[in-house]
Amino acid sequence: MIEKLLSSPVAAVESFVDPRNAFLLGEETEVVRQAVDKRRREFATARWCARGALAQLDVPPMPILRGEHGEPRWPDGTVGSLTHCNGYRAAAVARTAEVLSIGIDAEPHLPLPDGVWDAIALPSEAGRMAGLRAVTPSLCWDRLLFSMKESVYKAWFPLTGRRLAFEQADITIDADHTFHAKLLAPAPEVPHGEFTGRWLVADGLIVVAIVVPVPGPEIL
Repeated sequence: MIEKLLSSPVAAVESFVDPRNAFLLGEETEVVRQAVDKRRREFATARWCARGALAQLDVPPMPILRGEHGEPRWPDGTVGSLTHCNGYRAAAVARTAEVLSIGIDAEPHLPLPDGVWDAIALPSEAGRMAGLRAVTPSLCWDRLLFSMKESVYKAWFPLTGRRLAFEQADITIDADHTFHAKLLAPAPEVPHGEFTGRWLVADGLIVVAIVVPVPGPEIL
């Protein structure tokens, strides 16, 4: 699925199961030592996907540990993003010479739990969602918006090292399966202060991806 949202120079691997050969490497074991079995399996499979994607960039297998805020720590010279939900795990990576940041997210295509919508949606977004629901009521637009905000955060944090609240990104969803996130927090590190991403809904899943390329030289 995710390959439909990404292209070179981004490499990606996804899995709909937890393979038996999805082992933890080195210090990864300590990260989830106290976790329940379900969490250990999704953690291991996401890392298995990451190593498969990194192998496409000729990066040898190594532990993918977590930073202070839970973010994956990628090998030098690479950037990437991980996601997992019931029945799906994926990783996307690229070289820092070509891509500044990546944010991917997957969610079940189901309505959000009660109370979550009010916590994530701006009034401007709620107004636009009403129009989208009127056209395509079968699509869980609330969950799609949540997934987009998750991908925005994943793309934001490696660039800024700062947290971003749900209300600090104003998202517009387009009919051509793209979306635009206007950042409402100061971010000189983010080109033009916004992200553009792509999305799809298929097989009971929502998958979203943002890729922030290295800016090209300005033409004077």
